[in-house]
Amino acid sequence: MNVRRLIPTTAVTGAVALGLLTLSACGGTSDAADKGSDGKLDVVASFYPMQYLAEQIGGGHVAVRTLTAPGVEPHDLELKPRQIGELADADVLLYLKGIQPAVDDAIAQAGVKNTVDAATLTSVEGHGAEAGEGHDHAEEGGESHEGHDHGSESGIDPHVWLDPVKYAEVAEGVGAAFAKADPDHAPDYKANTAALVKKLGALDTEFETGLKNTATRTFITTHSAFGHLAERYHLEQEGISGLDPESEPSPARIKELQDVAKADKVSTVFFETLASDKTAKTLAADTGLKTDVLDPLEGITDKSRGADYVEVMRSNLAALKTALGAK
Repeated sequence: MNVRRLIPTTAVTGAVALGLLTLSACGGTSDAADKGSDGKLDVVASFYPMQYLAEQIGGGHVAVRTLTAPGVEPHDLELKPRQIGELADADVLLYLKGIQPAVDDAIAQAGVKNTVDAATLTSVEGHGAEAGEGHDHAEEGGESHEGHDHGSESGIDPHVWLDPVKYAEVAEGVGAAFAKADPDHAPDYKANTAALVKKLGALDTEFETGLKNTATRTFITTHSAFGHLAERYHLEQEGISGLDPESEPSPARIKELQDVAKADKVSTVFFETLASDKTAKTLAADTGLKTDVLDPLEGITDKSRGADYVEVMRSNLAALKTALGAK
């Protein structure tokens, strides 16, 4: 299997790191950044979840550019020399270390003083069976499953934005970082952050309420991106291809998932918008299951079920409620 996904990164709890800026080796003090000619803070975001935070928190005081164009699979992004060169001109770099190796490397070399790593603003640990990632049938009197390692060998799962609570923690850290980089507009950044955190809190309540009573707690998905979401709402994620949605699962894994689907009354196999649905449809056809979209929200395209993060997350909730038999 050609796993290209994750580079281990140290997870630090949000309580320790909120509001802190990761200063590069070439960085200096925390003085305000030199803003662009239009007077706005020039923010470069690595991919959509970071772009959304920057736009929501920065409002009219920031000009946001994203390195990952809509429709591009973020994990596989390769930066052009021009893009790498332009990073050094940004006032703030906002990224999530561990999900885009090319971006991690480029940002490390950019030497931008105000560099914010979202992975330091919340916890990004991986998930075992006890955290809702998958079953451990060895404890239930059967053989244990293989292939439940959501994350790299170090157990790191960077998909924190799919948990509204963790995403809110990241938002608070980004808001503090913007205020530090541009203190003249700190009150606005603080207010915008509070509004976004409130919106994410309401979304969390919707998920908690909507998924409280279901016929099954297990869902099958091609891309094991939903470990944080599963843990938050006490669900069981079963990934077909692990972290790489383009990798081919083994025949043993397919048989294992067929057994899981039957034992746990699974009705649906989920696939995503930015990767092939071939494996999901093959498994569904072999097991008599339906297919549907569960969007990891790595980008917004015309195929997305919603125009922004909150709308797509609500579409994900609706899909989960149907698949899990919410009551």
